[in-house]
Amino acid sequence: MRRLPSTSYLSFPFRIEAGGAQASSRRTHVRDQIAQVLFTTPGERVFRPEFGAGVQRLVFEPNAPPLWELTRKRLMASLTEALQGEVDPRTLDVEIEGLDERTGLANERLEITVRYQLATIGEREEQAFTVSASGVQDG
Repeated sequence: MRRLPSTSYLSFPFRIEAGGAQASSRRTHVRDQIAQVLFTTPGERVFRPEFGAGVQRLVFEPNAPPLWELTRKRLMASLTEALQGEVDPRTLDVEIEGLDERTGLANERLEITVRYQLATIGEREEQAFTVSASGVQDG
């Protein structure tokens, strides 16, 4: 199997270091793209008002399975568009949970897991994010 050359991407958020713009690996670049979709509120970007899912707002919504399914569908559509060319769209999967494992009841946080396969090289990845009233945590 032939390997593709290792390519550097501009990191997000954009930062300048002593040697110039900070770079990141492909895996980190895709994770950054996912985070941008999840945490950008629609309308926040002037020239792309439809971009983003705004999951921080979900903390103030009823935490129930119908909300999770609606959010999952919106995320699938947004991520498919944003990750075009980076991720094989047939392998993209989003899972959203909001139950407290101890009690089985809905709690004040959502756990979002995104699974995908990198296009061309076929490596599978999984990224987890937790959204709560106290902020965002990487998983």
